[in-house]
Amino acid sequence: MSRDPIERVLRAAYSVALVVLLPITLYHLVWRGFRQPAYFQRWGERYARYPTPTEPTPVWVHAVSVGEVNAIAPLVQRLLAQAPGRRLVITTITPTGSARVQALWGERVEHVYLPYDLKRFMRHFLAHFKPSVALIVETELWPNMLFACRDAGVPVCILNARLSARSLRGYQVLDALIRRALGTVKRVCAQSRLDGERFIRLGAHRDAVVATGNLKFDVNPPEGIDALKQVFSHHAGQRPVWIAASTHPEEEAFVLSAHRRVRQRWPDALLIWAPRHPERFKGVADQARAQGMRVSTRSVNDWPDTSDAVFVLDTLGDLGRFYAVADIAFVGGSLQMVGGHNMLEPAIIGVPIITGPHLFNFSDISQRMRDAHAMRVVQDPAEFEAALMQLFESPEERTRMKNAAHALVVQGRGALDNTLEAITSFLPSP
Repeated sequence: MSRDPIERVLRAAYSVALVVLLPITLYHLVWRGFRQPAYFQRWGERYARYPTPTEPTPVWVHAVSVGEVNAIAPLVQRLLAQAPGRRLVITTITPTGSARVQALWGERVEHVYLPYDLKRFMRHFLAHFKPSVALIVETELWPNMLFACRDAGVPVCILNARLSARSLRGYQVLDALIRRALGTVKRVCAQSRLDGERFIRLGAHRDAVVATGNLKFDVNPPEGIDALKQVFSHHAGQRPVWIAASTHPEEEAFVLSAHRRVRQRWPDALLIWAPRHPERFKGVADQARAQGMRVSTRSVNDWPDTSDAVFVLDTLGDLGRFYAVADIAFVGGSLQMVGGHNMLEPAIIGVPIITGPHLFNFSDISQRMRDAHAMRVVQDPAEFEAALMQLFESPEERTRMKNAAHALVVQGRGALDNTLEAITSFLPSP
């Protein structure tokens, strides 16, 4: 327990604010539940209520949602292979993250939702699972979680750590509290030197920070993609295909406009559409139908047929594999101020990529891909449509971009080994 009186005052004020806001969490769960029914389930875990005692779980991994689960997958696989009997608990915040954990590891790991960041919830969580180490993925800086780990003697390592300039400014609103909380972290494995410097500016100890690279470079292509491509072609036919991945509501009209223009030139062209949030699955299908396009969905039709104009990928965990059937990929969250999404997934598959300009969540990766001319960055919907048409017209350019992306991915590998080396001393014995 800290003897710092300022810390105690800051933690008390922070905790009081969370207690006042706690009733809103129920409203949030209900509101999200009407859009994604999985939010109606397992509420007890979010308030650190567990039905039965459990054996000590030496390794705790926290990955907020799908992207973070995918990023940490190579490391979890390595930990399971090194010690098959070792118990792991993986926490997420979203049901989509939970589903991804289940799809990747099933009963090999235990999954629960991370409790809300109240002191008593985090203490109960740690007392229940008794982890020996906490591996936190990317940028999950919850003060009571970090302080509770310190007080319980659980070393915290932040893996694949990234911190944009925008996030740094946001955290500095609570500078005194965050600085003390981050100072408890034993290791920060940063994606880049710039990320590491930002963590230091925010309060991490300089000797705790090491640039290990981005784990997403070490993710292997999904298994079975050759078979999927054959089945897809059998049902959908040989025709131009592009994918709009992880799109957000403000981008939906741009996607439909671009697809109309593509089909004016190639009337049999197919759009595979994977909205970022499951609650938008039905909405994008309805929008496409309202414009006279024939639509099928993965959940109902399984595969598109030769007459479909749009195929909505309304299942979880399929996006990575379906990049393989596309000639071009648009990665969303980038034409509006979201900050972008993982463009390494299509790069690993070998698909030419188009994004918008708002990439602050992936500044290092996006800059490296731009420098390698491995993706196109467009400034607005008009440029997006033009780039899409140009790439469809030029198979040679698509091949050049594919080769450039492949070379960049190969060059970027190594973060997995670097990360394991950096955290080995904190891991429990196999």
